[in-house]
Amino acid sequence: MPEPVGPAEARRVAEAALDLPGADAVEVLFLHEWGGLTRFASSHIHQSTSREDTGIRVRAVSEGRTGVAATNEFSVEGARRAAASALEMARVAAPDPLFPGLAPQAPLPDAGDRFDEATARATPRFRADAVAALVGAVEDPAFHAAGAFETSAAEVAVATSQGQFCYAPTTQATISTVVSGGEGGAGISESAAGRMGDLDPERTGRRAFAKASGSQRPRQVEPGRYDVVLEPLAVSTLVAFLAYMGFGGKGIAEGRSPFSGKEGQRVCGEAVSITDDALSPDTLGLPFDFEGTPKRRVTLIDRGVFVSGVHDRRSAKQAGVESTGHALPAPNPDGAFPLNLFLAPGEATLEDMVRTTERGLLVTRFHYSNIVHPIETTITGMTRDGTWLIENGQVTAPVTNLRFTQSVLEALSNVRMVGRDTELAAEFSFAASRVPALAISGFTFSGRSDH
Repeated sequence: MPEPVGPAEARRVAEAALDLPGADAVEVLFLHEWGGLTRFASSHIHQSTSREDTGIRVRAVSEGRTGVAATNEFSVEGARRAAASALEMARVAAPDPLFPGLAPQAPLPDAGDRFDEATARATPRFRADAVAALVGAVEDPAFHAAGAFETSAAEVAVATSQGQFCYAPTTQATISTVVSGGEGGAGISESAAGRMGDLDPERTGRRAFAKASGSQRPRQVEPGRYDVVLEPLAVSTLVAFLAYMGFGGKGIAEGRSPFSGKEGQRVCGEAVSITDDALSPDTLGLPFDFEGTPKRRVTLIDRGVFVSGVHDRRSAKQAGVESTGHALPAPNPDGAFPLNLFLAPGEATLEDMVRTTERGLLVTRFHYSNIVHPIETTITGMTRDGTWLIENGQVTAPVTNLRFTQSVLEALSNVRMVGRDTELAAEFSFAASRVPALAISGFTFSGRSDH
């Protein structure tokens, strides 16, 4: 079973790279990840894997030029070799007039204990027992469950020759399933948490089975504009794409964002407030970014008004502000990115939203979504794993999947109700969104989908 390296050993190895003759400045990023994944299909486990990866990434600075080198050799000698390679690349690179310098020494905020020993040590047997509980919740033998249960741990450290040293360990558990069968129905359920003990595999199976059994014999509806009730999984897709298209400080400064030049202006409905907050106990994440800058809570949209984007050190220099602690690992041409999004909850229940919808659609999630027009925040994708018709305030029938083509900001401008309960959707390592359900007027479905 892999063990954490710990801050003392991470610092010892990093300091071997920091002590680099001929460099003006050096930054070391250490990342150690391990975990296990159990996959199942047709209600049977078919794969159980484990992984471990340890990496060092060194950025060297010489006369305004930078170079980056990476290695999987976690040792003093490996760190020195990577540092020498980074310096060699820096000396032949083009000068970078926008290079902002490396992170100085700064205290870290308290994000609480985000490392769970049980999750870090989870065995294939534990995951198999959890999958058995999930599959056992599928009550009809005509239905089958497919999905995965993953437990993972990571430790991250950043050290700079300017005196900054950051270290944090984290854990994460994610379980998801699609239940299908009968006469054409499918339903999905998934959940994520920092501790595997906070997951409920049996409840996950029950939710997916209820959606699948309620989706039998779907009927076709015509494409068009519908009022919709989007469950949190669908909302998380809208929020994640909006973040990618618009909240990065580099794109805002360069005029490539839908929010460029719109600070202080209304961009969506007053019911919508979006923040990024890695320090909240209700998310997953690190208390510092991959440059070693401490993270802080950033208000992106406040009651429909755009406030600001997020920055790494480079885009902060472009904008004449301070970094908000949202750097990704160097080299990173895309700039800063918000990894811990929150859409503020409201007061409505899902039942309230359905009851106040005269005719519309209840959507579980979106699938295979892509960007159509980033400045207009238009994306396209398909409904999947549970879509129903709402008539006169009641869910009346499952429907076949539809393709949507919709501006995210337009949809958020047409929000009429916000759910009171939120769910955490894990996007990728160290990234997650916590969002409620939304009731939205006039959502555009542009065609049918056969998938």
